[in-house]
Amino acid sequence: MAALFFWLWTTVGNQSTLIAEKPWGVPFTLTSQGGQPITEKAFQNGKPTALFFGFTNCPEICPTTVYELTGWMKEVDPDKSKMQAYFISIDPRRDTPDVLNKYLSNATDRITGISGDPEKVEAMARGFKVSFQKVPTDAKNPDGPEYTMNHSASVFLLDGEGRFIGTIDYKESPDVAVQKLKNLIARSS
Repeated sequence: MAALFFWLWTTVGNQSTLIAEKPWGVPFTLTSQGGQPITEKAFQNGKPTALFFGFTNCPEICPTTVYELTGWMKEVDPDKSKMQAYFISIDPRRDTPDVLNKYLSNATDRITGISGDPEKVEAMARGFKVSFQKVPTDAKNPDGPEYTMNHSASVFLLDGEGRFIGTIDYKESPDVAVQKLKNLIARSS
């Protein structure tokens, strides 16, 4: 049993080291809320990144995350020069770039929305190990237009080279979240 534990510990430890040595996720080409193409290179431009996946019709998690992340970023980066943030829609059929632009522009100028072709968005999200699922809200018509999305609720933190550093969990203490962002910025300086 001890040998199995040691093997798991060293294997997991080695994998996390390997993950941290290269950019996280997969290559992608999607569309920013402004209509411009955006690729994984946006997360590898020298600035640390806060990245989260959600959808504009989300009743609680996504608007709360937009609000809280905006406030934390104002605290740790008041002049907007040290870090960046992205909101990737996991519901691109409804969340076109224009819809994301309206949604985010009403709330913040610190988070850029990303959407695109549904198959490409799904491949990108799966490549970033994000969990999401379409859930019908009309039991009588499960293939109908009414649905919600279950999804991962963490903010992923990437260093300036796009390497995974950690997460800010949904409902994380604001003090802890701010410290994580400060640490992320310091690490990337």
